[in-house]
Amino acid sequence: MPTQVHPTAVVGNKTQLGERVVIGPYVVVEDDVVIGEGTTVGAHAFIGSGTRLGRECRVHPFASVGGPPQDLKYKGEPTLLEVGDRCTVREYVTLNRGTVESGKTMIGSDCLFMANAHVGHDCRVGNRVILANSVALGGHVHLGDWVIIGGVTPVHQFCKVGDHAMVGGGFRVVKDVPPYILCGQEPLVFEGLNSVGLKRRGFLPHNVEVLEQTYQVLYRSNLNVSQAVAKIKEMVEQTTEVHNVLAFIASSKRGIISGRSKRA
Repeated sequence: MPTQVHPTAVVGNKTQLGERVVIGPYVVVEDDVVIGEGTTVGAHAFIGSGTRLGRECRVHPFASVGGPPQDLKYKGEPTLLEVGDRCTVREYVTLNRGTVESGKTMIGSDCLFMANAHVGHDCRVGNRVILANSVALGGHVHLGDWVIIGGVTPVHQFCKVGDHAMVGGGFRVVKDVPPYILCGQEPLVFEGLNSVGLKRRGFLPHNVEVLEQTYQVLYRSNLNVSQAVAKIKEMVEQTTEVHNVLAFIASSKRGIISGRSKRA
């Protein structure tokens, strides 16, 4: 199937459209946009200057992809939004490009952004991430691979969520969420390992058990974070996953979420 551009669409002269791209009715695509092979853009969607959309993406009607950052310091400088392959962008999603601080917002492949989700400027979103309806990422948020965030959840600017973590819907993320865990409640706390997700993704049972030991030390031993890290290094098998947990904690600038609700 050749590339198709609806006659009511407005497409910039300097836009590059790959093979089999479909641009629907009343779509606006600005200059300096690259859209990869097989991508479909639904009616009334907007694709802003500086957007790089990968292959086989699906942009649904009324989405805004690559709009300018919502940052008062932004003065119209040329910046980028990079989106990987096979991403689904549902209705009224907003994906903002970066500011000059980092130059770009980066999104991996095979991601799902449900209706009304927002990805702010300079974010880094991994592969196979799911943002449910009305999730809002502030600027400079980092999400690892396979992260799932439940609906109507705001994530504070500069927060990080580690690989394979799952955040419940309707809560607030104001501190970093370590990898491989489930979290919920208000304020947000550790609620256990994401065991079902890890099993579905083929993690070895032994490695899951080691992660259980790691988080028992971190969150259930009445030690502070520094003490728990030292004990994990001394007593827990140093698998790749454990190294990832320790590296995440070491790099955290906002601090990690706590292990118990203050109401408990």
